[in-house]
Amino acid sequence: MTASTTVDQLVENFLQQRPIRAGSLIITLYGDAIVPRGGTVWLGSLFKLLAPFGINEHLVRTSVYRLTNESWLEGDKVGRRSYYRLSGAGRRRFDQAFKRVYHGLQDDWSGHWTLVLLAPLETAERQRLREELEWLGFGAFGPGVLAHPGMLPAEVNAALNEIEITEAPVIMRTEPMEPVAPKAIRRQVHESWNLNELADHYSDFLDRFRPLWQALCQHDDLSDQQAFMARTLLIHEYRKVQLRDPQLPEALLPTAWEGRNALQLTRNLYRAIHRRAERWLDLHLETAEGPLPAPGPAFYQRFGGLHLPGDVIENA
Repeated sequence: MTASTTVDQLVENFLQQRPIRAGSLIITLYGDAIVPRGGTVWLGSLFKLLAPFGINEHLVRTSVYRLTNESWLEGDKVGRRSYYRLSGAGRRRFDQAFKRVYHGLQDDWSGHWTLVLLAPLETAERQRLREELEWLGFGAFGPGVLAHPGMLPAEVNAALNEIEITEAPVIMRTEPMEPVAPKAIRRQVHESWNLNELADHYSDFLDRFRPLWQALCQHDDLSDQQAFMARTLLIHEYRKVQLRDPQLPEALLPTAWEGRNALQLTRNLYRAIHRRAERWLDLHLETAEGPLPAPGPAFYQRFGGLHLPGDVIENA
C-alpha cells in the first residue's frame, strides 16, 4: 500500500464516524495550521481546507456558527467576507490542549501534588469545577478531593478565573517525599485515572497511523495536499487521545506505556510531512490583507524541533 492510498483510507475512516464532528476538526485546523500563522482566516479558506475531507460548505458554516456561539471563535466582517479567529476563551483551551500535543511527556517531576478541595462548595458550583478540573487532567483522590502532579496552584487559579467561578475552592500544594512514587501512590494513580482504558485508545491510534509511517518509508508518493490532509488527521486523532490523558510524569506511568510509542510515531510522521503541508497552506489561506504570514518561530519548536525553510533534507 502506498502512502497516498493510506491517506485515502484515513479520510474514509474519518467520514465513517457518526456524527461527523466538523467543529472539532476546525479546532484542530486552527491549532495546527492557523494559529501559528497569525490566527485569523477567511471563511472561504476554511471551505477550501475542509473540502478534501468531504465536508461541504453548509456544514462548515453551521459548525463555525456553533463554535462562535460556544465562544470558541469570534468573527469580523470586511465587506462581504467573514474572517474568524479563536476567542480569548478558545485560545486558553487551545493553549492547554495543544501544549499536550506538541511537547510530549513530562520528563522531570519534583514529587509535589496540587490538591483541590471541593467539599466546601455548593453542589452546582462543585460539579462545574469538577468538570473543569477533570478536563485539565485532575483525578479524584477521594470524595471532594482532586489532585494533579504537574499543574501549579497559580495555573489552576488562572484556569478557574477564566470560567468566572463565584466561590473559590481550597487549593493546596504537598511536599515531596522519598521515594516520590511509592507503591501506594502508584496504586492511587491507577484508581484515580483509568490508565488501562487510555492505553487502549493509544493502541487504536497506533493501529490507525502505523500503516502511514510504513508506507512513507517504502513508497512516499504524497502530494502537498495529501500531506496536509495526513498531518491534519494525525493531529486531530492524537489530540482526541491527549484530551483523555492527564499527562502524568514518567515516574507514575507503567513501564510499557503506549503513550510513549504514540508520541514517537506522531513526531516521526509530523517531521516527515510538515513541509509539504505548509506549502499547501501557503496557497490556500487568506486574511483580509492577503495570504497568511509564514509560521512563527514557535511552530518550528514542535516535537523537539522541525526543519526550518531552506534546510537541506536528504531523501526529501
